[in-house]
Amino acid sequence: MKNTVITSLFLSLGISISAMAFHANSSDTDKNTAGSSFAVVELFTSEGCSSCPPADKLLAKIQEENAGKPVYILAFHVDYWNHQGWRDVFSDKDFTKRQYQYASWLNLETVYTPQAVVNGKHELIGSQEEALKRALNIELRAPAPAQLSAEAQIEGSKLKLAYQATNARGTVLQVALVQKVAHTMVKRGENAGRLLPHVQIVRHVQGFAAGASGNVAVNLPEGFNPNGWEVITFLQNTQTGAIVAADRPQVGADSRPLTAHRRP
Repeated sequence: MKNTVITSLFLSLGISISAMAFHANSSDTDKNTAGSSFAVVELFTSEGCSSCPPADKLLAKIQEENAGKPVYILAFHVDYWNHQGWRDVFSDKDFTKRQYQYASWLNLETVYTPQAVVNGKHELIGSQEEALKRALNIELRAPAPAQLSAEAQIEGSKLKLAYQATNARGTVLQVALVQKVAHTMVKRGENAGRLLPHVQIVRHVQGFAAGASGNVAVNLPEGFNPNGWEVITFLQNTQTGAIVAADRPQVGADSRPLTAHRRP
């Protein structure tokens, strides 16, 4: 369901970076190595939108069909439906800002839900299976223009990430913390009375000025658990929005227990 938005907001992203060669971990099937293809699928969705559940369902189908492939799925729950009687428990104003940034990058007059973007270049209605698969096929057949390899480690309340990149001038490193599965019983609004399943829910995303290699740290949301969450990293061009490389690092952990999850 389309929702016209008047104000354009922009994310402040990145600086130019230089490139250097690096050794990618060939043991991981979805590493973005030299010449490999990949696809980052972003869905902008909301529990308050009656048109979104089919798109959420399609996202789960795409994930299942592409298991083991370099397909990285991110569901961003926007907040502009929250005034319609139901506050999406996973919504965040920063995700709405990200969607507005795509409107600028892709020269769109409006944003809406459900909206999907593939590799920052292909924009479509998120419930249109044929169009989404067509965009995926295009990107999975194209050689990756850059490379990214990352390693992640939990240290206390932080996720510390070391990365290496090549051919990524003019990009920013984005680090997304993703909850793999959740269900919400919606009590009000357009989806009142429905139990909504979700996959690949972005709980936090943070951008860093990128270099050929580096180390960054992200504060972990309460409840983060390597068994039920994952980390997706990608390099995004700050001028066009095109995503040029992506990686899904395995997460190591220290010996300290994590806090039990409480939903917001």
